[in-house]
Formats: sequence, structure tokens, C-alpha cells
Amino acid sequence: MTAQTTTIGNLVADPECRFTSNGKAIANFTVASTEKKFDRTTNTWVDGKKLFMRCSAWGELAEHVTASLAKGMQVIAVGRISTREWDDKDGNRRSSIEMDVDAVGPSLRYATASVTRAARQNQGQDAAGDSWATVEPGSGVSALTDYYDRSESAPF
Repeated sequence: MTAQTTTIGNLVADPECRFTSNGKAIANFTVASTEKKFDRTTNTWVDGKKLFMRCSAWGELAEHVTASLAKGMQVIAVGRISTREWDDKDGNRRSSIEMDVDAVGPSLRYATASVTRAARQNQGQDAAGDSWATVEPGSGVSALTDYYDRSESAPF
């Protein structure tokens, strides 16, 4: 059984992308999150509990993660958590909590970001009826803009 959760924290290293034998991309990265508590005796913020969440992103998301995110960036990751168990080299049973990421992006709390829509892979569909197929990557025009007839009153 898996549960969905959101984790906010900093990347401890650059995401690493590799490919499975059938060519599907997988990006692995770790998000570190530290609880902050206010210590009234010293009138300062102190570190509390720490969480290091090992994350995996698959497919196009994996490629976007490795192209967009880097060590030290604060990110927001949403995904399904599960426990992975294995035996170490000494025969001891080990476990870790991991996240299969459904969505991830930079946190805008202490930074700004500029988003560029990635070209969508046409998965055997006819491009004639696909409004995304006619959008040039980086043009700043989205399917929503087309929907609103490229008017200045689009809600974004």
C-alpha cells in the first residue's frame, strides 16, 4: 500500500538520470527537510527533526527534473511513498522510505522561476486534433491562450 504526500526541502545533490533497458528515463534525487523550532529560552530558531526522502521520477518527468533542478534548490515534491526493504551485505534486514514522484518543481518561497513548456511527445496520436502539437516550445503560447483566442483577458 502506498500513501500520497508532499515534501518540501532542499536537493542534497544534482538529480541523476539513467535509462532502463527499454529506454525509459528514471531520475533519482534526495530531498532534505529540517523542522525548525523556536527556542524561547535562547530566543532563536533551532533545527528539529530531519527527513531525507529518496525520490524517483519516471519518463518525461525524469528528464525535466534533471534539466531543471540542481543541488541546493528548494523543491516541492508530491508523490506516493512506500517502504523498500532489503538485506544488506551482512544479512541484516534494512528498510527505507521512498517516494515515486508524480510532480515536482522549485519552491518560490525564496526564489523565482521561469517556466518553459516542454514539447510534448506525440504518442501515436493524430496531431491535427491536438492543440499542443501546434504550440512552439518557448513561444509563451499555451493551449489555454488558444482557448481564449489569444486575448489579453486570459486568466493567467
